[in-house]
Order: sequence, then C-alpha cells, then structure tokens
Amino acid sequence: MSNNLVIGIGALVVGGVVGYFAGAGNEKIVEVEKVVEVEKQQTATLDAVKSKGFVQCGVSQGLPGFSNSDDSGKWTGIDVDVCRAVAAAVFGDSSKVKFTPLSAKQRFTALASGEIDVLSRNTTWTMTRDTQLGLNFAGVNYYDGQGMMVPKSLGAKSAMELDGANICTNTGTTTELNITDFFRSNAMKFNLVAFEKADEVVAAYDAGRCDVYTTDRSGLAAQRTKLTNPDDHMVLPEIISKEPLGPVVRQGDDQWFNIVRWSLRAMINAEEMGITSANAKSKVNDNNPAIKRLLGSEGNFGAELGLSNDWALNILSQVGNYGESYEAHVGPNTPLKLDRGVNELWSKGGILYAAPIR
Repeated sequence: MSNNLVIGIGALVVGGVVGYFAGAGNEKIVEVEKVVEVEKQQTATLDAVKSKGFVQCGVSQGLPGFSNSDDSGKWTGIDVDVCRAVAAAVFGDSSKVKFTPLSAKQRFTALASGEIDVLSRNTTWTMTRDTQLGLNFAGVNYYDGQGMMVPKSLGAKSAMELDGANICTNTGTTTELNITDFFRSNAMKFNLVAFEKADEVVAAYDAGRCDVYTTDRSGLAAQRTKLTNPDDHMVLPEIISKEPLGPVVRQGDDQWFNIVRWSLRAMINAEEMGITSANAKSKVNDNNPAIKRLLGSEGNFGAELGLSNDWALNILSQVGNYGESYEAHVGPNTPLKLDRGVNELWSKGGILYAAPIR
C-alpha cells in the first residue's frame, strides 16, 4: 500500500471523527488533527518518486500522437512528453519515467490507488472528475472537442443525418455522455456500441459493426491511421463538446500538483519566449529577466517546488517547448496532420496561455 493511500485513509478517518465529535464540543481539536494529516501528505509523492528513482506515468493503451509505443517499447506523444518533463524536473533526466498503459475505465482507479504518480492520458477535465474523484487536473496540454467519423460510403455529410445510427466508442468516458446529449437534444435515436479498449473500438468500426466512430477529434485523427483504408473515412464537421485534455494527480499533495502543473507551464512559457531544446542552455545568461527566472539563473524558483534551480532548463533542453512537442507528434507534418488552431499561443491567436514565473 502506498504512502499516499495510507495518508489518504488517515485523513478520511479523521474527517469521520470530526462529524462524530461535533456535538461534544471537540470539533476544534479534531480539526487541528485533520490539518496535521494534510500537512504530512504535502511531500509524500515527491519523496516516494525520488525513493524509487522514476516517475510512474499512466498513459493510453496506444493513441498515436498522444501516447503510443513502438515495436521496441519506446513511448512517444504529447502526453508522454508531459511525463518526461516531470522526470526531467525531478531528476534532471527525462528518461527516468516508466509507463503504465491504462484503459479509460482503469485510469482513475490506478491514480487514486497510488499505482501511478501522474495520469497523462488524453483525459478531459470536467467538474465531476475535479470534485468527486479525489483528483486534481494540473493543466491543459490539448484543447479538443468531440467529433464523429463515418465511412464515406455512408453518404452522410452532417451529424444531423445520423438518426438511428449504430455508434462505437469507449466505455467509461465523457464521450458516451456527450453523444447521448447530442442525440437527445436533436430528437434522434441511436444505438451505442461501447468497448473498454480503444483498439477494440477501432476494430469494430473497421469491421463495419457500427456506422459511426465518436471520440475527441484528435483521437479520430489518430485512430483513423489504424484503419484498413483510412482514406475511405471522413470526420463530420460538427464539434459537439469541449474537451480540455490534461495531466491529472491525486488531491491533497500540493507540492506534487505544483511540480506537474509548472512542468507543463514551463514548456508553454518557453515557446512564447523562443526557448527551444537547441538553444535552452545558451539562453541561461540572456538579458531578459523572464528567461533568467525560467532557466534558473535568477531567483530561487526551483526551491519553491522542492527541486533544483535548473528544473525548467532540464525540461527544455531534454524535452523541448510545447510547440516542439506539438509539431513532433500531432502537427501538420505528422500522420495526424492537426493544425494548431486553439492550441496556438495566445499571442498568435490561440488560447494557450501559461502563468508567469516570477
């Protein structure tokens, strides 16, 4: 049993005692105990990660561009780069990360139980997940929206032409809820065909067991590459939801939450400042104070995270900035061919924006 889980249970027990003694005038005393338990958890994950020597990262079971392994077992993708960034920040070595492939159904249990340290698996940030699962979203590394893919032979040009369709998707996802809302709001009928594993969905759709494949549009672009004849399929124009995707950690450990959050923010800020994997080390003595703070040559911001002052320099020199990651894994020159769109920097017309380091 992990330290996090033990401490979490301890906090829950104390919480229960608060309720029991509230009428006996001891609420104030027990609340102090509760605060002490929370304080003990602050460094639990970082200490555990350092002790074992690597970050355990939960990823998908194979989604090209986001988290996918090749025949040699090497993992790549923009979600993988978040994991590598955290490893670089903590250890100064982006290779000190191990990956756990998880289905959508498994992912939150694996994180809550301590099986993984961070979940970076094209996961949508929603209110329910943020408030009821004991989890915290550390940011957004891809702004997406749900779409629908159909065989061109179906003849459909719009989702409004899909009344009565059989629709394939993953179980345990927001996708199921969104597609249900869409068809109900448009007074159309459909039959949902759900599978736990993403490759099972692809296989069912490719075999003609359903008329429609629905998931995030980025996911459709990725999974389309696995079809027998990718060019025989098209993504319909409708975007039926907002899907902000990003890394997730357990609640109650603010230090680890901050490390993951600021690792992603460092990559975004670096792109805005023109810092790349190629020039990061040479930028350490740049005249720009913001660059100095980011790269650790001014201030003591690493210590505020419990890390060395070159934490961000290690991320950027070994993993690169956000734009480099995007272009390498999902951009126009990759099989996914995804334009930046809203994932462009705010200064270039997108909505990608990171708080400053100062």
